[in-house]
Amino acid sequence: MESISAFEIIKVGVGPSSSHTMGPWSASERFINRLRRDGNLTRVTQVSVWLYGSLAKTGYGHGTDVAVLMGLSGEDFTKIDTSTIPEKVQQIKTGGMMMLGGEHPIGFDYNSDLVFEFGITLDFHPNGMKIRAMLHDESIVEETYFSIGGGFVVKDGQTADEIINDSKVTPYPCHSARDILNNCRRLNLRVSELVLLNEQTWRSAEEIRVHALHIWDEIKQCVFRGVHRKGVLPGSLNVRRRAYELSKKQLGGRKFADVDAWIEAIRTGPQDFRTVNKWVSIFALAVNEENASFGRIVTAPTNGASGVIPAVLMYAWCFVPHVDEDAVVDFLLTAGEIGTLYKKGATISAAMGGCQAEIGVSSSMAAAALTEILGGTKEQVMQAAEIAMEHHLGMTCDPIGGLVQIPCIERNSMGAMKAITASNIALDEDPTAARVSLDDVIKTMWETARDMNTKYKETSEGGLAVIPVNVIEC
Repeated sequence: MESISAFEIIKVGVGPSSSHTMGPWSASERFINRLRRDGNLTRVTQVSVWLYGSLAKTGYGHGTDVAVLMGLSGEDFTKIDTSTIPEKVQQIKTGGMMMLGGEHPIGFDYNSDLVFEFGITLDFHPNGMKIRAMLHDESIVEETYFSIGGGFVVKDGQTADEIINDSKVTPYPCHSARDILNNCRRLNLRVSELVLLNEQTWRSAEEIRVHALHIWDEIKQCVFRGVHRKGVLPGSLNVRRRAYELSKKQLGGRKFADVDAWIEAIRTGPQDFRTVNKWVSIFALAVNEENASFGRIVTAPTNGASGVIPAVLMYAWCFVPHVDEDAVVDFLLTAGEIGTLYKKGATISAAMGGCQAEIGVSSSMAAAALTEILGGTKEQVMQAAEIAMEHHLGMTCDPIGGLVQIPCIERNSMGAMKAITASNIALDEDPTAARVSLDDVIKTMWETARDMNTKYKETSEGGLAVIPVNVIEC
């Protein structure tokens, strides 16, 4: 089985959806890279895109069309100034042309060259898309891609040899919680130490630390942006941003020039349970309001669940004594490794597994990571991850209007609180008395996902998603 880096699970992304925005964006970039590699980019006369299944049904609300246009235009979602996206998209729509790959102008009709196939779902995965380019000699270049959750993309027909050539083998493979525990016992390592050892398959130890702290900086900046922006989120629901007013109220209306001063004010403020509880919610709300606005966030393991890891890590940074940058690195390594277990043993795609595959997985990741930096044993780390997922099993994905807003934003606050609770329980427990293992719960989550009715899997065809918008109060 292929090893997966923790930083493939926790990575810089753009809202509002990892599977419906980042995935199609990446697929479009891959298609452009193929054209460029084969010397065909400047020979293209027309590009057409078809979106299938869940990408069609909730594509408008998730900005899938926007992602495709940006990917085909050669934009990088990890670097683009997200505030410029609406203008760039509007120029393509009104101008009827696109700068393919950022260098080759072609005509592009948004209404006919980008097709939402609402009634067709491809066999391999609900999130399917096809891209076709016609060259000047009328030959065709065509690829079909699947966005399988967390921003991961696979190409239809990819051979086993291609997958193997792209894969990495770590010195101590960890494809299950049992593998992690066995390797930790054999090597006398903590979970984060084992992950650090394996991560050096991709990066040096120093590069791992630098990259982890870069992600931490992105998290802090995202939360800070979220609590300093007010107004209404994009889309038809007119959802009001809440993190701004809540943060302002907690800090008595004071304003702060940078994120470090803002954090210091939180740290030196009240530490009672009610205050801490409110800040955890504020952290999560801030991130997911940014996500809903096409902002830059950290995908962990998906965009719809991108507020959980930041909220729990910010909680630890602001309210737990002796949490430093070393602990931050350990937190992210542990969280990412737990995420890989779900990626390999179940799914992190809401279109496949419902919201248990997003909020549930992120809460499990956060619970394990918090337990690790609070000094829990390797067994307690696994138990915390198990407890958190156990209480998300069966959670549906039913975004109202196809937007990652209701109930998605608040679910991140709830997932963060469950992670903290799961960690607290595990730290006071004897894990040898546990009757359910993390591997058991991952297997159960996957079985639940396969049994779940399709209308509760990010299709906006059931659950809260079918409540009439005009009765909703935001």
